[in-house]
Amino acid sequence: QVQLVESGGGLVQAGGSLSLSCAASGRSFIGYAMGWFRQAPGKEREFVAATDWNDVAHYADSVKGRFTISRDNAKNTVYLQMNDLKPEDTAVYYCAADIKPVGQAGVDSVNYWGKGTLITVSL
Repeated sequence: QVQLVESGGGLVQAGGSLSLSCAASGRSFIGYAMGWFRQAPGKEREFVAATDWNDVAHYADSVKGRFTISRDNAKNTVYLQMNDLKPEDTAVYYCAADIKPVGQAGVDSVNYWGKGTLITVSL
């Protein structure tokens, strides 16, 4: 059974940094896109970032220049480094795997989801 387990969420002040990780088990995602979505209170789940099958990174415009996605295929793990966090980044962040298509990815593009981790950015 495939599992995606996120870690690294929490509370941070605006301008601060956090790092998320997502460890996958049950199958390898080498050659498959992995990434992150988020869902703010009262809003739909939205794409944040993904790294596709050849390790090319894709970002939502709202996080470009502040967030960096990376992956370690040997560990079947994807990471998200978040810098210069803003209150509008407050959301539950979900790990996603086997995303296709990656460009303009929506929730229907994802085959596997983690349970999510909450990030709260305070003023």
